[in-house]
Amino acid sequence: MEPRVSMLETGGLRWIQLESPGPAEIAWLEEEFSFHELDLEDVRSRRQRPKVDEYPDYVFVVLHFPWYDKQSGRLFPAEVNAFIGPDFLITIPNVPLKPVSNVFRRLEANEEERAEWFAKGSGFLFYEVLDSLYGYCFPILDQIGRKLEDIEDHLFERDPDESVVRMISNVKQEIISYRKITKPQRPVLRQLERAGERYLASEDLDIYYDDLVDSAERIWDLLENYKEVAEALEQTNETAISHRQNRILQVLTVLTVVFLPVTFVTNLFGMNVPVPFDHVSFAFAAILAVLVSTIAVLLGIFKWLRWV
Repeated sequence: MEPRVSMLETGGLRWIQLESPGPAEIAWLEEEFSFHELDLEDVRSRRQRPKVDEYPDYVFVVLHFPWYDKQSGRLFPAEVNAFIGPDFLITIPNVPLKPVSNVFRRLEANEEERAEWFAKGSGFLFYEVLDSLYGYCFPILDQIGRKLEDIEDHLFERDPDESVVRMISNVKQEIISYRKITKPQRPVLRQLERAGERYLASEDLDIYYDDLVDSAERIWDLLENYKEVAEALEQTNETAISHRQNRILQVLTVLTVVFLPVTFVTNLFGMNVPVPFDHVSFAFAAILAVLVSTIAVLLGIFKWLRWV
């Protein structure tokens, strides 16, 4: 089986793209490059933590980025493995990531831009790949922000339904997943900044990796903010549910108390006992009037007390 290898080469620098590599692609890497066997094992595995391993002639990088699965509607960590050398860059995402593919196709179609980027070294080229990936992170955050706004709108409707609880649960799960992806990667970017300087054609380009660190910090700050908003919405929803339940119990209690005299009188004279003034023609109407008056008085008292 032929390995699925995409390659761009300009000015002595190669960018090799291996998307979702299988045994054929791993075998090709082993044959073409002398990478450490543990790094190749990490490429095979899909449960690696973000890290940077430095070797005399290359740097091996493992990074995670959020990947939205449309079928399940959930966020999952997408792993991006990369080998950075003086004359090559190998990117190996374990799932199809549009930002990486878009940059590759863009350089493939534009020779002038490809020559400009490749002339700045593999470190700068890898920065551009990471910059596109971090740019992909912010629309996902915007989507989470819109979901929080929708929850807030539903929360203060007159009769919110049970879907609000489900919406809060889903958005909290997305925030937790996003935080799990982002948190272990923050210190790795600092290490990557130092390691990437080895393959920058200009020493001034280290500011670009500072920009990646700033992007990661902005993402984390937004996640912290969204986490607090989600928790506040959850507490508000619980308070609203408790308030509605108390209101229902209050109404039921008022109805019970209001009809208690009616129930007492009807039960009392329903036990085959003599009814007072049963020989008078208007006795039933009088008793009924007394009961209705009692209900009206009790309702008036409860209204005055603002219980209804």
